[in-house]
Amino acid sequence: MTATATPQQVAEAAGQAMWRNDRVTQGLGMALVAVGPGTATLSMPVREDMLNGHDICHGGLIATLADSAFAFACNAYNELSVASGFDIHLLAPARLGDVLTATARELSKAGRTGVYDVDVCNQRGLAVAAFRGRSYTVKGKPLVEGLPIGKQVPDPGR
Repeated sequence: MTATATPQQVAEAAGQAMWRNDRVTQGLGMALVAVGPGTATLSMPVREDMLNGHDICHGGLIATLADSAFAFACNAYNELSVASGFDIHLLAPARLGDVLTATARELSKAGRTGVYDVDVCNQRGLAVAAFRGRSYTVKGKPLVEGLPIGKQVPDPGR
């Protein structure tokens, strides 16, 4: 891939590069469903070993799914970005056999900081959690060498 890659191609290449090294996301059985500029969708089945003492999915694992979607979304511009903080609201329990889907979308990206919302729903579309993450970007540090870095603004003249 070259410096003429589209923003979608950059996001996909950055997502694949992250996926190869993300042992937590893979270890929890998550799947990268989609990635785009400032967006990402991941899913995760709720397994027996994810249940707490109330027989519901541990809230920390729901937060991990949302945090992973956030990470793929904020790194989709091929610049190393990390979380500077997040908040999560657990709205409903997830149970054994549920398949949770976390959908992240960029709300704001200016300079080195970004704000992303992540909705986590079960397979019936029931909202399980609402997550807001704040990112910090290390300027000039690409995930994939040879690809453009930074948020690409479309040329209005095209």
